[in-house]
Amino acid sequence: MNGNKPIIIIGGGLAGCEAAWQLTKRGHEVTLIDMKPGTLSPAHRSPHLAELVCSNSLRSNDPTSAAGLLKEEMRRLDSLVIASADATSVPAGKALAVDRALFSERIEAALLAQERLRVVSRECTEIPGDAHAIIATGPLTSDLLASAIARLVGQEALYFYDAIAPIVDGASIDRTKVFRASRYDAGEGDYLNCPLDERQYRDFRQAVLEGRSIAARPFEDEKYFEGCLPIEILARRGEDTLRFGPMKPVGLVDPRTGREPYAVIQLRQENRERTLFNLVGFQTKLAWPEQQRIFRMIPGLEKAEFLRFGSIHRNTYINSPTLLTDTLQLRANPDLFFAGQITGVEGYVESAATGLLAGLFLHWIRVGAPFSIPPRTTALGALLRHVSRADGKRFQPMNVNFGLLEPLAGKIRKRLRGAAYADRALSDLADWIRGSSA
Repeated sequence: MNGNKPIIIIGGGLAGCEAAWQLTKRGHEVTLIDMKPGTLSPAHRSPHLAELVCSNSLRSNDPTSAAGLLKEEMRRLDSLVIASADATSVPAGKALAVDRALFSERIEAALLAQERLRVVSRECTEIPGDAHAIIATGPLTSDLLASAIARLVGQEALYFYDAIAPIVDGASIDRTKVFRASRYDAGEGDYLNCPLDERQYRDFRQAVLEGRSIAARPFEDEKYFEGCLPIEILARRGEDTLRFGPMKPVGLVDPRTGREPYAVIQLRQENRERTLFNLVGFQTKLAWPEQQRIFRMIPGLEKAEFLRFGSIHRNTYINSPTLLTDTLQLRANPDLFFAGQITGVEGYVESAATGLLAGLFLHWIRVGAPFSIPPRTTALGALLRHVSRADGKRFQPMNVNFGLLEPLAGKIRKRLRGAAYADRALSDLADWIRGSSA
């Protein structure tokens, strides 16, 4: 890789700002291109960089939670985003919430103080040539740039619509109430099946109908694909619509009864270690507390721990596992890096984390320094592995969660697992930092 090429970062959100910080403080000249303030997406209101579009919460700050652990790892790598969040925090219990105006202003001021950074305010419509570029344009990438990205990666590898099913911790499933089987005995019992009798089904459907949903945001078009309708819409179409759709029992015989259940919810494993399972076909606009309450009515999920809730929303992202290397470089063009939500991560902190990593990787590559990717025992490494090595056939955006990390050795009490994950992660991160010039 030519270390003399200009460095261009497209997108002034959290990922782009974090990447710019990591590069400029290491002596690189960087041009950051952002379409604001001249052009605003339907979701943006502020002229400043690093605007928080939705909530002002960056989720848990407890390092024994996956979200808190990711923040702590980023602190140890001098993250501008996390330092700014810490400095502008507002009371929010165990969560790290910020004064969104002060947060954005602090990040922008820190970057503008960097003599090696040039900020260009214009809409970028093409992928830069003959440059090292980090594309960090987020879920609301402009139509013209999205078209350019589609031409670059292939139209079929770029998605504009997100239908996400909930994911539960495999250890929280009551295996005495579910059975393993594939429909019509195809495969080797690849699914966990939660059987419902008629009463359980009717009660569940009624709870879905009465559950509180999240209204569409102004920039979202509520035109759903027929093949991935929210379960609440299916429930409204008739008494048995769910039972002929995602809760179809046909071809699934409960070995304990020798019969097909009245209805079934299938759980499909998300990873090789079988620590993550998603509720097949359960994309939904139900509010997160409602999802937890209602989905715990499902036999076997009464005490389920939800690692990701279902959602349907506008989200531009690429099929990263089929396109990107472990260093977030485009396989077809190693001069191009992707970072932020366009890579298929969900959440403010996750987005910033990929920006931090892209900045570090580009720096090390340009100066010819030996380095490795962070281990999967860390939150950073686990998130990176999801982006670069998940199953490309079923790839969907994901928040950081302990199910992505390397499983813990031996049996550890549930209340101690978070601390065990954190202790191991921070120890391994320290080793990685010492060995990588971070």
